[in-house]
Amino acid sequence: MTVDRIQYLQQQIARYDDQHAYKELFKGLYHFLFPFARTIVKEKETAEEVVSDVFIKVWEKRKQLEKIENLKVYLYVSTRNIAINYLDRQRRNATFSIDDYHADFTSVYFDPEQMLITADMLALIQKAIDQLPSKCRLIFKLAKEDGLKYKEIAEILNISVKTVENQLAIALNKIGNTVSFDIKKSQPSPTSGPATPHS
Repeated sequence: MTVDRIQYLQQQIARYDDQHAYKELFKGLYHFLFPFARTIVKEKETAEEVVSDVFIKVWEKRKQLEKIENLKVYLYVSTRNIAINYLDRQRRNATFSIDDYHADFTSVYFDPEQMLITADMLALIQKAIDQLPSKCRLIFKLAKEDGLKYKEIAEILNISVKTVENQLAIALNKIGNTVSFDIKKSQPSPTSGPATPHS
């Protein structure tokens, strides 16, 4: 869903109590917010409840919606806050940090045809992503799968833009190392037959 479309729906809901616009906004952003909620609360049913609560609050406060500059980021932040509040109630004052997030990827963001990546290579990239530390994987997902800007990710996770940049660099470096190692391993040397991986 484009930024322009979100702004249009935001306006329709705020000015005209437009339920069709509200439903479109819900459908358009649910598949981003639900996995994000699930990284925090873990259980599917609870994540669904969290996102429902976020949208109930949007409808309740619809008259103030036009004051919100970036509604998508606002919804991510609301999702984070409601999810953490839920955990607080469950755990009784337990602390929650960004390292507790567990992000699952629904798809690797690379386009296999464009990058001439084999199915094996794609599986390898996915494995490399799965092995990233929690914070690193979540930031990578928000940037590459959800298409958020560094500044937006920083705001959503309450961290600095520099941290976002550093974590993405770590993620890309680790994925790059995994993939380039596999390329070296799988290609025969021009003079000495199949290459053997270095120990």
